Amino acid sequence: MEVNVTTQGDVTIVDLSGDIDGRTSPQAQSVISANLSDGVKLLLNMTQVPYMSSAGLRMLLLVYRQIIAKQGKVVLVGLSEDLQDTMAATGFLDHFDTFGTVEDGITHLNA
Repeated sequence: MEVNVTTQGDVTIVDLSGDIDGRTSPQAQSVISANLSDGVKLLLNMTQVPYMSSAGLRMLLLVYRQIIAKQGKVVLVGLSEDLQDTMAATGFLDHFDTFGTVEDGITHLNA
């Protein structure tokens, strides 16, 4: 698992690469949480995430709650069809706006 953080304007972009599971989700959560500030605009680029376990879903929910507590916004970008299906079946997509491209996600966060 690789986690890379960049910024574009006032949007924090977190590029995730690799499986998100019980072994890797603590690292991802730690890096993401370290980049959360009041009013954060966070884009999680999941284009390179082929698999996410229930631990990954839990990590996303914890990050979502942290962002809402800080009056911020979060979007998910590049979810595979399998991840979309899993997140839809478990109700997770109700919490996140999702987009196909980083550009579309940034546009939404800046609207």
